[in-house]
Amino acid sequence: MSQPTDPAAMPGQTPDITASEEAPQEVEAKIMVASQWKLIWWKFRRHKLAMISGIIVIAIYFVAAFAEFFEVFPPDQYAARYTYAPPQTIHLIDMSDGTPRLAPYVNGYKVTIDSFSLRRTFVVDPEQKIPFRFFAKGFEYKLLGIIPWDRHLIGPVNPEDPFYLLGADALGRDLLSRMIAGGRISMSIGLLGVAISLILGILLGGLSGYYGGAVDNIIQRIIEFLRSLPTIPLWMSLAAALPITWPPLYVYFGITIILSFIGWTGLARVVRGRFLALREEDFVLAARLDGAPQIYLIMRHMVPSFLSHIIASITLAIPGMILSETALSFLGLGLRPPVVSWGVLLQDAQNIRAVSTAPWLLIPGLAVVIAVLSLNFLGDGLRDAADPYGR
Repeated sequence: MSQPTDPAAMPGQTPDITASEEAPQEVEAKIMVASQWKLIWWKFRRHKLAMISGIIVIAIYFVAAFAEFFEVFPPDQYAARYTYAPPQTIHLIDMSDGTPRLAPYVNGYKVTIDSFSLRRTFVVDPEQKIPFRFFAKGFEYKLLGIIPWDRHLIGPVNPEDPFYLLGADALGRDLLSRMIAGGRISMSIGLLGVAISLILGILLGGLSGYYGGAVDNIIQRIIEFLRSLPTIPLWMSLAAALPITWPPLYVYFGITIILSFIGWTGLARVVRGRFLALREEDFVLAARLDGAPQIYLIMRHMVPSFLSHIIASITLAIPGMILSETALSFLGLGLRPPVVSWGVLLQDAQNIRAVSTAPWLLIPGLAVVIAVLSLNFLGDGLRDAADPYGR
């Protein structure tokens, strides 16, 4: 007796929804009438690693958007008494009375003298307890640049007490607060840079694929010239051309434009290939015969037909932007203090003496790795889901 065919094994089906208890005919009917975006979502949520990475990326951008709320101290606030203070461990239960009670605290510091270098160093003092609370009152700021507020996710009960969950740098500044502030700059450069690259890539790649001929030759030669240049020396020379007297905001936009100027070529190639394939399709010819203006035809009919591929390409391009900014800032050719980015923070870890004294200065590098890996896994999942009828 023949077994019923499993729709999950059939080409063009999505095992995610066929795993339900519905009859195979009902599942197949749902698939046949589902929109492209619904098919993409059904396939994307089967990619567990991409789903987890998507949650991480959303969390990173959420923290970056509300950075002041998550910061313990202002990123530029320093305390010379606590230079290179080590990280403190959070304790939620206090056993000092012999009975456990909920009383969050961290241990304070005591000063010791290194017998080899005769330098003053800080070590965590288990006898000293510094209480802290959640939604603590701290420095004033404007939430999203609009709402005045003074509450923070976490903070010491006494603002004068040392509270360095990820340690302090050479000037006694809180590394956690600076890393959160740096995340806003580094992650937004990725978004802004890719947005500019998206406009250039769709515009020039679309023109190249739609018109062909001399227009295609000129644009493709420009792309080949830009892609033939050594990337890092080109970045360094363009970044070094920025006036050192520029204010930090100008430098920020300058670096973003430089990265976008280099990063649009790959997307333009993708768009050109899709336009070459689409311009002879029946729906494009029908719109052209109907008298649709060319810009309307491109933006209303051709671009939406492969919008999912563009989204996947954008997601995969953001990590490159972040790494480029980090590399330039680390080399001192990108963003400069007082602007805080992950690359600027990693400048403090350039010499072995600083790393041996305060290895926690490398933590911003871990943030870069997590963000880049999450965006890459998310992009891989979106790229696979962009072809919802594939296996």
